[in-house]
Amino acid sequence: MAEAFSIIHGGDFVDAFSAGSRPSGKINPMAIGAMAVLEYDLKKHKSKSLIEVEVFAPFDIVVTMGCGDACPWMPAKKFIDWKIPDPKEMGEKDFETVRNMIETKVKDLLKSL
Repeated sequence: MAEAFSIIHGGDFVDAFSAGSRPSGKINPMAIGAMAVLEYDLKKHKSKSLIEVEVFAPFDIVVTMGCGDACPWMPAKKFIDWKIPDPKEMGEKDFETVRNMIETKVKDLLKSL
């Protein structure tokens, strides 16, 4: 969702890549639904590993979400860790709350660039 919000709010101003240390290989259906409410088709994205995006390094900023010291390392000028709960097992309302939290953080980050 963070990559999608970077595209929505950053347009051509930023290149965003989303990846995980243990990707499932599919986009969470709850995420697809939460973004569809905002008229964004998350189905055009794919679940990616860090290895798949590492080819674009070094990055200006790497944002991690709540992994703290367990975060995998990627070459970057700056690292930010957003304390965002994993919505994977949440109900729709809580999932949308996390989606909105991610959108707010992405917008704030883009404003700071």
